[in-house]
Amino acid sequence: MKQKLFILFQHLVPQHLLSRLVGRLADCTNPWVKNRFISWFAKQYQVNMSEALIEEPTAYASFNAFFTRELKPGIREINQNSDAIVSPADGAISQIGAIEHGRIFQAKGRGYGLTTLLGGFDELATPFKNGFFATIYLSPKDYHRVHMPIKGTLRETVYVPGDLFSVNQTTAKNVDQLFARNERLVAIFDTEAGPMAMVLVGAMIVAGIETVWDGQVSPVIKRPVRTPFTPKTMAPVTLEKGEEMGRFKLGSTVILLFGPDAIEWIETLKAESPVALGKKMGDKLATQR
Repeated sequence: MKQKLFILFQHLVPQHLLSRLVGRLADCTNPWVKNRFISWFAKQYQVNMSEALIEEPTAYASFNAFFTRELKPGIREINQNSDAIVSPADGAISQIGAIEHGRIFQAKGRGYGLTTLLGGFDELATPFKNGFFATIYLSPKDYHRVHMPIKGTLRETVYVPGDLFSVNQTTAKNVDQLFARNERLVAIFDTEAGPMAMVLVGAMIVAGIETVWDGQVSPVIKRPVRTPFTPKTMAPVTLEKGEEMGRFKLGSTVILLFGPDAIEWIETLKAESPVALGKKMGDKLATQR
């Protein structure tokens, strides 16, 4: 019954208005407001502040600064094997596997279209058909910066407007095409394993998605916005494995996409497997070496 009420609430609530209001609260720098919000959150979700560069929760200027806190240098070791694909974030696997017939598995009995996920552009989806995906859920207690799983050069981004449902397992099991209907940012990179897409999915009360090259993503036009990164239009953006590429202000999900015959995931990874930034998730295949 609780799950049904939670799903019903998400359908009825004005998702974007609620998210904007929470976003303003999360940006508040008033000590009385932000310290109580931060202290409650850290205790409620048992946030491990010993890993943070600044360990005292209330030392942060705002809740958003606390939520996107930096880790201590070296606290996450990045697997430097040249063939290794590493986790881009701390969190847990929501689903992982192959992209079959242009569809990605979401939960039992539910899936969504690859092309829809990428904003409806067939030419963006084609390189990933019959390829591989991994969906990583970042819980409220997790570190919320997203890093590169492999060295890549940014080719294009696509902002896709949409809903703001929660992205936890309960919602994934009960809302059709969840990740292909929520607001998201698609970043297409050229890598040694071929094309790679990193999809940063927004969620209920997420106050923003940021990238290291363009700051907070907040287009006014509520339709898919494609931004090519070519030598003629933009300065090249090349990020090393393990380098930060973006962050979430409040929790969400990252979806990785690779093409066919490009990589193979570690066999032991499955739904709800914990992952940590920099730990190996798979390998480039011999054909890509």
